[in-house]
Amino acid sequence: DMNQLMTLDLRGVIVSARGHCSDFVSRFFAPKYGIHEDPVTGSAHCILAPYWAKTLDKAILKARQLSKRGGQLICEMNGKRVLLKGRAVTYMTGEITI
Repeated sequence: DMNQLMTLDLRGVIVSARGHCSDFVSRFFAPKYGIHEDPVTGSAHCILAPYWAKTLDKAILKARQLSKRGGQLICEMNGKRVLLKGRAVTYMTGEITI
């Protein structure tokens, strides 16, 4: 319920579980910021990957985000860093002058 999510004092909500065809699945919601559900969220996977790597005792994980568009990622633990691999879609390009 997006209305309930908007009442939370949080930037966003990540939901995750073990997957069947992947190591883990997730969804990401941030309705306060106009994002009812993000199709594929790299920053969420940077948080989820260390948890699932430890839980499953694996350094390389297959992840799937279960949004309407959906997406698959490979999350690789590299020390304290997470390397993400997957397909991307260019949403916008631009230039900022400071």
